[in-house]
Amino acid sequence: MLDRYERDITYLRISVTNRCNLRCTYCVPEDYVNAGSDDMEFYEIVRVAEAAVSLGIRKIRLTGGEPLVRRGITELVSMLKSVRGIDHLAMTTNGLLLDRFAGPLKEAGLDSINISLDTLNAERYRKLTRTGDLHRVLKGIRAIEKEGFSAVKINMVVMDDTADEEIEKMQDFCSGRGFTLQLINHYELSGEKRENYRFDRPPKCELCNRIRLTADGYLKPCLHSNREIPLNRNDLVASLRKTILSKPARGRACTNRSMIEIGG
Repeated sequence: MLDRYERDITYLRISVTNRCNLRCTYCVPEDYVNAGSDDMEFYEIVRVAEAAVSLGIRKIRLTGGEPLVRRGITELVSMLKSVRGIDHLAMTTNGLLLDRFAGPLKEAGLDSINISLDTLNAERYRKLTRTGDLHRVLKGIRAIEKEGFSAVKINMVVMDDTADEEIEKMQDFCSGRGFTLQLINHYELSGEKRENYRFDRPPKCELCNRIRLTADGYLKPCLHSNREIPLNRNDLVASLRKTILSKPARGRACTNRSMIEIGG
């Protein structure tokens, strides 16, 4: 379906939970407390996916928080994989649990994986994530290599203090494994969206083809906006249509949610 600016909206990002096993400095506010779980039931997510496909959505990405902390996540992957019309089912994960989930995700039919990894320096990794163990992520990466995933991306957020040498090391790490490195400009949701496209993401507004579903059942037409449309469970197509037609020409700022509540 085309939005008001003739952009073809084909991509739905679904946050399956706000919970995460990391507290990355650019994603989780220092004082953030998850007040409880408002996660949508799997059957509801599948119904949204089916309605989205009827409007031209062809790609779905599961995000969080951290999607692998959601109980039964491989069941959801399998359920979504069976929805006719979804050409590509992807997931973005921090990788900490991939050593356990790589095989089940492959078996469930997941098409591709993006792994958030901003540095190969263990000390810096712990500082950026506040709690993370780099070696667990590397173990998870070895597991997906063993399973033979053919489409793997490493998402590297480039901070103001990220050294060029760190990017070069990550490029070597990815090229040696057949991974794609995706460099992401660090940005603050609450600040005015900068037209700074030095790296691969975020995309230029005029090229944006995505909408988002939050874990508590709201549709966001734009990441950099406070606009949200509550799901009408009685008419999901109408909710999705309204969301697509509500996409602004250009993102501004999002001050009503933190990144962990949207999934990037």
